[in-house]
This record gives sequence, C-alpha cells and structure tokens, in this order.
Amino acid sequence: VHCTTSRSELRRPERCADVRKRNAPCSPTTITVVVINDVDEPPRAAWDNKVQFMLSIIGYSVGLGNIWRFPYLCQQNGGGAFLIPFGVMLVLEGIPLFLIELGMGQKMRLGALGVWNNVHPWLGGLGVASATVTFFVALYYNVIITWCIYYLFSSINYPLPWAECPKLNNTELPECEKASETAYFWYRTTLDISPSMDDSGGLKWWIVLCLFIAWVSVFFIVMKGIQSSGKVEKLYNPNVWLDAATQVFYSFGLAFGSLIAFGSYNPPKNNCVRDVILVSFCNALTAIYASLVVFAILGFKAMLSFDKCLAHNKELLDAMDPDKAKLIPEEMKHLIMGLEPVRANNLGFEVCDLSKNLDQAAEGTGLAFIVFAQAIVELPMSPFWSILFFTMLLSLGIGSQIGILEGMLCTIFDIDFFKRISKPYLTGEWEFDFFQNYFTLSKFAFASSSSKISGFSVSGVVCIVCFFMGLIFCTGAGQYWLGLFDSFAGTIGLVMIALLETIAVVFIYGHEKFTNDIYEMTGYRPGLYWQVTWRVIGPTIMTVILLSSIIAKIVQTPTYMAWDKDKGITVEMEYPGWVLGIALAIVLASVLPIIAIFLLRRFQILKFDVDIHQGAIRRIETTASTKEMIGDVDEDYDSNEDEDEEDDIACRLGVPGGKGPMGQNRGPGGPKGFKMEVMEF
Repeated sequence: VHCTTSRSELRRPERCADVRKRNAPCSPTTITVVVINDVDEPPRAAWDNKVQFMLSIIGYSVGLGNIWRFPYLCQQNGGGAFLIPFGVMLVLEGIPLFLIELGMGQKMRLGALGVWNNVHPWLGGLGVASATVTFFVALYYNVIITWCIYYLFSSINYPLPWAECPKLNNTELPECEKASETAYFWYRTTLDISPSMDDSGGLKWWIVLCLFIAWVSVFFIVMKGIQSSGKVEKLYNPNVWLDAATQVFYSFGLAFGSLIAFGSYNPPKNNCVRDVILVSFCNALTAIYASLVVFAILGFKAMLSFDKCLAHNKELLDAMDPDKAKLIPEEMKHLIMGLEPVRANNLGFEVCDLSKNLDQAAEGTGLAFIVFAQAIVELPMSPFWSILFFTMLLSLGIGSQIGILEGMLCTIFDIDFFKRISKPYLTGEWEFDFFQNYFTLSKFAFASSSSKISGFSVSGVVCIVCFFMGLIFCTGAGQYWLGLFDSFAGTIGLVMIALLETIAVVFIYGHEKFTNDIYEMTGYRPGLYWQVTWRVIGPTIMTVILLSSIIAKIVQTPTYMAWDKDKGITVEMEYPGWVLGIALAIVLASVLPIIAIFLLRRFQILKFDVDIHQGAIRRIETTASTKEMIGDVDEDYDSNEDEDEEDDIACRLGVPGGKGPMGQNRGPGGPKGFKMEVMEF
C-alpha cells in the first residue's frame, strides 16, 4: 500500500486528534511526501497587457531566421521547390507544436524544465536538452547580430564601402573584379575569410569588438527586461525536409523552451489558439516576402554580372584586328561566349551564362548581407537606407536573441542546485544589494529581492561565457564554424526534442486532457485538424525525417562552401575529420540529457534535482491507485470528503497541518516553493 500526501493535504490540524484515535497507520513502504521549503517563492510574473505579449512573441518568432536563414536555405535546397516542404512542415508540424508549447506553458505556469518534470519525471531531460540546444544557437545567433553592427557602422561612410572595388595603383583588385563589390566587402573586408577551416586566420579585432558590443547590449536588455520553378528532384533528398523542419523550428522558436516560458506568463484564460494562428500567419508571410525580395535582388545582381561579362567580351572583339573580327560572324559570338567554354577561353573570352551567374551571385550564410547590400547601393541616399536597414536587422536579431536566452535562463533558475547556493558565494554581492533590488533577470523571469541568486549576476555570467566561446566565430574561419553550428547544433536535436514533446503531451499527459485544458482556457475545443496532426501526422513525419536524416548524414560526406580568392567564388570542400568529431559532440550534447535523466530517474539514481515551482508537483514511486496529480494553483478545492481523507493521511504521517487550500497557502512573498522527496517509513 502506498501512502501519499500533498500540499493540499496539509490542512485542518484540528482533525489530527480524531485521526490518531482511529490508529490506522500505513504499512512500511516507500511514500511520497511534500517538503515545504524555508523560503518564499515570488508569485509568477505576468504580462502587463495583451499587446505586450503579442509584440514580444512576434518579435521573438519573426527574426533573423526569416530574413537571414530562410532565403539561403531556399537557394541551397532548390529555390522555389523548398516552399513545398516548408509549407507542409509549417501546417502539419509547426502550428500544432506551437499550440502545444504555448498551451502547456499557459496551463502549468512553468518553464520548460518544470513543465516536462510535471508531465513525468522521466521527461526532465527534455527541458535540459532544450536549454543545451538554446545555448548552442545563442552562441552563433549573436554573431549575426555582430555582422549587423559592423555593417551599421560601415554605413556611416559615403559612398558606402561596398559600392566600388578597392584599387591598387588605379587598378581594381583582380579578386574584387572577379567576384563583385558586395561579395568582396563581405568575404575580404568584413570577415577577412580564410581559405579553409584548417586555417583559422586568427582573431579579427573588429569582429571581436562588435561581438562584445552585441553581448553587452543583450545583457542589459535581458537584465532590465523587455515588456515550383525550382529543382523538384531536391524534394527526394531527406536533408531538404530536415532543413524545412528545422527552419520551421527556427522560424517559430519551437523546441527551445522559450515559447513555454512566454506562455507561462499569460493569464489562465488567454486565447492561445488565436495567438498561435496570428503569429503563424505573420511568421510565414514575413519569411516568404523576405525570400521574394532576396531572389528578386539576386536576379538583378546576376543580370548585372551577365551584362558585365558581355561588355568585357565586346571590348575584346573591338580590340581585335578588324580583319580577324570579320572571321567571327555575329551569329557565332553568342555561341562562343555562352556555349563553347574551351574555345572562348582560347580566344580570351569569358563564358557568359545567366543561370551560372544566378547560382554564383551569392550563397550561404552571407547571402542576405551580400544581396541587400547590393540593393542598397543602387538606391539614392544609400547611406541613409543602409543605416535604416541594418538597424532593422539589428532590432530583429536582438528581439529573437532575448527570447532564446529567456528559455535557457528559465531552465537555469528551475534547477534546485542554484537555489541552494548562498548568494554571497555565487554573486559576490556582500555590499551591492542595490543591484539585487534594482536589476532583475527579466520582467517576466525569475529573480527578485527575495531570491538567493541575483538575475543580474547569472545573466551576466551567461553572457560572458557565451562571449568568450563565441570568439571562435571571430576568426578567419568564423563563417565556416557558424555554418557548422547551424547545420548540426539545431537540426537533429531540435527534431528529436519536438518529437518527444509531442509524444509526451499526446500519449503521456493525454491528448484528451490537453484538449480539455485548451477548452477551459479559451472556450475553443481543438477539432479534427489538431487531433490528427498531434496524434498521427506530426509524430509520423518527425520520426521519418529524424531517421532518414540520421542515415543521410552517416552516408553522405558533410561539406561546406569555402572562399576561393583566386576565382572570386565559393567552392565546395569537405569538413576535416577533427571538425566532424566536434560536430558529433554537438549533436550528442543536445540529445544525451534526455537519455541520461531518463535512466537516472528510471533506476532511482536521481530522486529529484529541481524545484517545481508555482504549484506543480511530481510524484515519485507512487502507483496508479494513488490520488490524481494536484491541479493548477488557481483551482479551488471544495470537496470536504477529499479534504477529510487527505487530513487523515497527513496526520498519520505526523506532518503539521497547513492553512487553507493549496491556492491560499501563501506567505507575504507569494506561494511557498516545495519539492518532492522519497522517505522510508
């Protein structure tokens, strides 16, 4: 027989005498009890109003992933054909998972770690895995903000530094002439890129300085708060579908834990379904619109290169002896310049191919910077538009970065280890209590004057660690490292986390229970679309993509695009073996917490490791015959019969009675924090 008690059971001490008279002790067994901490937990923070929440979540979701990442993935995966898998994954995977994360956070009023511990203790690794992926993404995401800052500073000059090629002895540099002004500025001036990953090229001080500015900006904001013409055959490549799936995750910020944190600050009756549909529409529209703009400029840029090639060949023809020029009929000129590379090279002609110029116009992680820089040069008053554009990019990037850090810091503050460390040892704040009271981690986060840990110090430590680890992106090979992290840090790990989150809610928490939760909060009962995508289509698609992508990455040799300064273009190269070892470590670090915590709790090695705050508790070593999980903190407990039975158990255990129902057992600082422990009686 398992005897359990809970916080709601610690009530009405006057009944204990009657219970002891009945003398009905429990048999010796392992039981679960609630231990009330000796510190008060602050009440859960909330958004000031609906507009604040919508602006915050749209700012988080609609970010650089739409303008920077989506266009280069389109180009990499068949152009317009990429819209097919993206649209499929958006409708069948992204939107349903969006509602799961936002709804679970709003219902339980917890961060990612608390939510999945509350669903089942064995799932605690999901919160840790989300924080790990978030950490990796935050490392390189801020580098994109760094590039925006550098371009913003460069925009002060007139003319813009990428408007023309630098000259040596009144002659344009051959590398710039072969590439383009904007490509040369990106690869040689901004990045000073190295020829391969084996050559680091050393730190670039201007990038280090901009990275420092980026992390300082993020720190102060976090600290003070934030109130088919494409190639259709590409569709048969599993990596295309993996890119589409991960782009949906990036675009919405799914599986990072941030949406759960955002949802937890909503009032219980917020219409999260309407929020999901509105944000999804804005997100998809922004990504597609940005891609249309990018590819329109790409076509314009390719046409400029094509015209430049024709002009060069015309100069060669005009310089030839007129008698020899007559030997080349007009109808042969196009053939020589476009279709006969060998003969064209022998005669000194360039091969003018519009489709080739389109493919080589720009690609990779620098696509948006090269393309938009080219468009800005053609505008009148180009410095003004450049400052305006890169300020917009900077705002989008910082907004998304704050949301990313929100999920990671939420997990950090849920870990019991940090709650038990004395504040002076962790923060060094013996004499600086002013900062503890004035600065908080976030308006919606987890530090207050009563917390043992300063949000000021923890967010500062996180930003400092990320800055120093981000120095690897400030070398000559920095763009190659960013591409590596973008390909491995947030792909397989994100898909696995999303798959397990869906399984956890649908099959462990219960799809009917979650449906009822949504109905209670919004008045809308999710219908056939939601049920089918949650229970069948979503898990099936993610499982197929996950397995096929793992097989594809094992079978195929991963490559990256390196800059060839002699040709003025990017060339495909294979990753060195030692780099692939680092990539494997990144992937394992993203998924191992899920397995590790499952095994530790499955075999009772890890009894508990986190405080589950805000009224959600988990049970350890109980059976199916025990009482149901305690509900939401806002739920009223009116059943006198249940209270009597609970008081009986509390008195038998000798636990002192509480005061009123769980939702009312609060001290001056809010509800008590509590945790579960396993004891032998």
